[in-house]
Formats: sequence, structure tokens, C-alpha cells
Amino acid sequence: MRAKRCAGTALGLLLPALAALPLHPPTPPTPLKPTGTDVSVPVVGRTWPVGTRPAVLRGWEPPATTYGPGHRGVDLAAPPGTPVRAVAPGRVSFAGRVAGKGVISVELTGTDLRTTYEPVTASVRKGDEVEAGETVGTVDATVSHCTAVCVHWGLRRGETYLDPLSLLPPWLLRRGPSRLLPVLDVPLP
Repeated sequence: MRAKRCAGTALGLLLPALAALPLHPPTPPTPLKPTGTDVSVPVVGRTWPVGTRPAVLRGWEPPATTYGPGHRGVDLAAPPGTPVRAVAPGRVSFAGRVAGKGVISVELTGTDLRTTYEPVTASVRKGDEVEAGETVGTVDATVSHCTAVCVHWGLRRGETYLDPLSLLPPWLLRRGPSRLLPVLDVPLP
């Protein structure tokens, strides 16, 4: 009998607490920034840094905090010796070694953006003006954080890392062949 009274008392205390809970679960927090194109970045890129449509080995993963884990760029598959091109016109702000890796930074013309490429053997120097598609170096044989040789392509505005794929127009990001569709309701010549 005593066990029934204790259970009844506990249930009597628990029911008002359950009634105070919201009927719907809380909305999950919005991520800092979705992976993909960033509308605050102007589409000024005219070419991929390597190849025509290189495999993206690892995408951009923005960190939740300034020093938190994440991936502050994209890794593009490229064998050693592959030419590395400037994706947009700009001025080389750095070409040298950092922590044993070749790094090139280009300040993009008419923007407050800077792209970086590593590990790269530079064929340009600080202060050089480069055009979109111009070769700035070649992929080093150094294996860094990728499982295979790759180019880490980064994008920054000040101290903020952004998705470098946002620089490229949608037609350059698409995979597969382009397809022409028929134009309807247009008389034949």
C-alpha cells in the first residue's frame, strides 16, 4: 500500500512539470553558414584553379568559432606538376613558403577578397598582376592533409574564411555535358 502512495505522489509531482513542457520540440540552431555558394561573394571567377572540373576531395566546412575545427577551403584533386591558375584577375600578395609548404595568395581586383593556393611551387612573385586563367605555379608533390596530392584553395575577406566555390559561376560548377533543349513556338526559318 505504501508503494502505491509513493508512486501516486511522484506521479502527482511529475504531471504538472510535463504539462509545462512545449508540445513541439525546440527548433535546432541554424548553422553558421551553409556549404555552397555565398551570396556576399561576387562571382568573379572565370576558371578552376586546376583542371577543367577537378574532383572536390573535401569541401568547405566553416568553423563554428574562430579557432574551432572545420575546413577553411576546398581540396581539389590534382597530380604533382599540374599548372595552378588564378581564378580571377588580381595582384599576388604572397608567394613563398609557410610551414614548409609553397603558398600563393592573390588579392582579387575590385574586391576585398583574397584567394590562396597550396602546396604550390610559385612561378609568380609578390606584386605581380595576374589575369584569370594565368598560371601562377604548379602543384607540389607534397602530401599535406589530403590522402592524395591535392591543391587546397582558400578564400578570405579580412579574417573571415569563405567558400571559394562561391567565386565560380553556376555553369562552371555543373557536372556533365550541357544539353540543348528545343525552342517551342518559334517558326522555322
